[in-house]
Amino acid sequence: MELIFAIALFAFSSGITPGPNNIMLMSSGVNFGVKASLPHLAGICIGFPCMVLAIGMGLSALFQSYPILHLVIKYVGITYLLYLAWLIANSSSKMEGKQTSKPLSFVQAAAFQWVNPKGWIMAVGAVATFTSIDLPLTPQVVTIASVFLSVAFPCAIVWLGFGVALKRLLKNQHQQKWFNITMALLLVLSIVPMITPN
Repeated sequence: MELIFAIALFAFSSGITPGPNNIMLMSSGVNFGVKASLPHLAGICIGFPCMVLAIGMGLSALFQSYPILHLVIKYVGITYLLYLAWLIANSSSKMEGKQTSKPLSFVQAAAFQWVNPKGWIMAVGAVATFTSIDLPLTPQVVTIASVFLSVAFPCAIVWLGFGVALKRLLKNQHQQKWFNITMALLLVLSIVPMITPN
C-alpha cells in the first residue's frame, strides 16, 4: 500500500505540472470546449499508461541497443511539437464564426505520448524508481501503469477545466488570439530541455 501511495504521489506531481500535454489540453479547452476535447483528454490518459507498460516490458532495452532509434524519435518529437505550436498559434475559435483547426483525436493524443519529452522522463523514471529486480517485473509494471491511469484523469480534467474557465475570461477574438500565441510559445519553451545538452 505504501508503494502504491508513493507511485500515486509521483504520478500526481508529474501529471499536474505544466508540460506539453497539459498546455495543449488547456488550449483545446479554450478553443474547442469540453465535449470536443474529451477524445484528446482520453488519448493522453490512456496512451501514457500504455507507454509505461511498453517501456517497462522491455522497450527501454531496445533503445539501449539501438540509441539511434531513440534519437530519431526525439527529433521527430521536436518537429511534431513545433508543428503543434504553429497550429495552436493559428487556431481560430467559434468567436470568429469558423474553426480552422480541430482538437487532437484520441489516436493522435495517444500517439503523441511517444514523442512527448516529459512523458519519456516520467515513464522511464517511474519504471526505474518503483520496480525491484527481486520481484517479477510484469506485476510491478502493471501496478505502475494502473496508478498512472487512475491519477491521469483528474490531472487532465483540471487542465481542461482551466482552459474552459479561461474561455469565459477571453472576451473577444483578439484576446483569444494572444492566448493562443502565448500557449504556442510555452509549448516551444517546453522543447528546450530536449535540445539542450544534459
